[in-house]
Amino acid sequence: MSAGTKQYDRGAGFTLLELILVMLILSTVLAMAAPSLRGFFGSRQSQDAAAQILALTQFARSQAISEGVIYRLNFDTKDRVYWLTAWKSGLFKELETEFGQVFTLPRDMIMELEDADKEDGKPFIEFTPQGTVTAATIRLIDRGGRGLEVTCPTVTESFSIVESERTYAKQASR
Repeated sequence: MSAGTKQYDRGAGFTLLELILVMLILSTVLAMAAPSLRGFFGSRQSQDAAAQILALTQFARSQAISEGVIYRLNFDTKDRVYWLTAWKSGLFKELETEFGQVFTLPRDMIMELEDADKEDGKPFIEFTPQGTVTAATIRLIDRGGRGLEVTCPTVTESFSIVESERTYAKQASR
């Protein structure tokens, strides 16, 4: 045998049957793990939405104090959206920053508000230049009935995220 020729060993490598068998085993394992992974990603979406609302409350409070302007975090629970406005020129106007956009909850989540102020039937949380805020609770409920709360117990405290201890009715009918 010369130095330039190679000889292949037919025993090395995998046959097509072996590769198909490995793919079948991997598919079965993934199919069994998929339901638990779905719950993981669903709870991650809840955490992300709660963190986003918390960031908006912190931003609104600090801006209200520093600018001497009233800020509102507005909610439309039916359409599952929320957005910030500020009192300028005698009206509440949407912000012209990235915080001024309309934020939407994930599709499989609902929002409930407790103790929020209302104007024309539309709920909001108000942040004043004196540093006070509407003491309210924003409850985010995922399709499994698990809830997270972004809550402020008193007008002088900041909002925080609390995992709700109770399970809410599933959203199948909503």
